[in-house]
Amino acid sequence: MKTIIESGIKNSMSYKAYRELVKELAQKNATTGHEQSATLINYTKLNDRRMRRWDKTLKVSAASKKRLLGFDTKITWLVIAESWCGDAAHVLPVLNKIAEINSNINFRVVLRDENPQLMDAFLTFGNRAIPKLIIIDNATKEVLATYGPRPSEASGYVNRYKAMNGALTQSFKEDLQHWYNNNKGQNVIDDITEILSQLQSSTVYQ
Repeated sequence: MKTIIESGIKNSMSYKAYRELVKELAQKNATTGHEQSATLINYTKLNDRRMRRWDKTLKVSAASKKRLLGFDTKITWLVIAESWCGDAAHVLPVLNKIAEINSNINFRVVLRDENPQLMDAFLTFGNRAIPKLIIIDNATKEVLATYGPRPSEASGYVNRYKAMNGALTQSFKEDLQHWYNNNKGQNVIDDITEILSQLQSSTVYQ
């Protein structure tokens, strides 16, 4: 596992580089990943606009900042994503905003289709669901936690719909995008703050 993770980190890029890549692909009518379909290209263009908006407008409360600054272990966040993924476009800007607050967090992005071994080591219910955040201790190289592909409230929303209807419809996917827009990243902030608080507590009492 450590070898797979090390390879993923080696193949990764900064969030800034990822944003530049998505912007460039959107301008060239292209997308990341093995499939270059018109649908996925259009999603990449849409996601470039989404991320640009979130990068400018996301806010982290003073209370959340205080809790986030309490985490003092040097870690790497390795996030598996693709430019066409709608969930990634909403989640990655929030993760970046959090990482900017705490200098102990090294935020890196890696592409799913170019790193199949890494992806297959972190499946969600047997699926290659993204975005997937892998939290790695820099000193021990151990995986401390994972997160994703969606924030907790959105995951519950999706799971309930699937249980009742079997599969996600286009109408539901549009509703999910509205949820992300209305939530403004706060569920991701709350989820990650709680994860880091639990990790900090487990470190303190070892």
